[in-house]
Amino acid sequence: MPTPTPSPARWLPLLVLALGLTAVSFGAIFARLAQAEGVASLVVAAWRLGLAALVVTPLALLHSRRDLTALSGRQMALALTAGLFLALHFGTWISSLEYTSVASSTALVTTNPLWIGLASFLLFGERPTRMMLGGIGLSFAGSLLIFWSDSHHSRVGSDPMLGNLLALAGAWCFSAYLLIGRRLRAGLGLTAYIWLAYGVAALFLVGASGLTGDALTGHSLAAWAVLAGMALGPQLLGHTAYNWSLRHVSATLVAVVTLGEPVGSAAMAWVFFGEGFAPLQLAGFALLLVGIYLAARGERR
Repeated sequence: MPTPTPSPARWLPLLVLALGLTAVSFGAIFARLAQAEGVASLVVAAWRLGLAALVVTPLALLHSRRDLTALSGRQMALALTAGLFLALHFGTWISSLEYTSVASSTALVTTNPLWIGLASFLLFGERPTRMMLGGIGLSFAGSLLIFWSDSHHSRVGSDPMLGNLLALAGAWCFSAYLLIGRRLRAGLGLTAYIWLAYGVAALFLVGASGLTGDALTGHSLAAWAVLAGMALGPQLLGHTAYNWSLRHVSATLVAVVTLGEPVGSAAMAWVFFGEGFAPLQLAGFALLLVGIYLAARGERR
């Protein structure tokens, strides 16, 4: 068992979540750029997680060897399951960006609080505060506004319905990953956990890429630069911040904070790809931010 560590200041997990959200918001942009370079979506997901796992490997072997060698059968099963759901999340979500807009994709893939809240209540008996429920409701309403506006007024995407369904599947998979990760993180250090989760997910995606015949190598220099950026920024910095926070705040709060991703991603898509904003989208972004604030207040109470 890892040595117990003192709890951080109340504001620190919220600051870490904010930094993680900023980094993760670049994920859709990097994925689109990699796809434009001819990299298949499953390969993008595989390298995002695989490169991140490679970077973490020296730290895991040097500082987390005791945790890794002491893993129980239950912990290994949880790590494999978490990695599987993480692979499914990235495989479906990155694929959705081929068919729909960044705004719709990120809005749907971040509907985690609805599914997290239901699962936490039904499976674990967790009862969120009224303020957190209000934050979840506002955030989910904001996501729906963004989706409605984009699906009715945007011409971005070759098959919005398929892309939206893939993004929604990504949300379900990420919700399962967060819930499993919270249980696993309770008795496992951060470095050991992310090395296991990222590495297992990468192996699943490499296998899936082999089955579909997608090439893992032979990409352009620009493509490799984008893939490296995805691994270092959105994955290592962003998702590691989420994973660290799971030990100090609820999975519901982490899921609600991820709802801010559509705001950052859509703004970057406007800059890089010319995907404009509609009035309903802007209203949805405002609801998302208010919802995140209320959920954070509810978590502190």
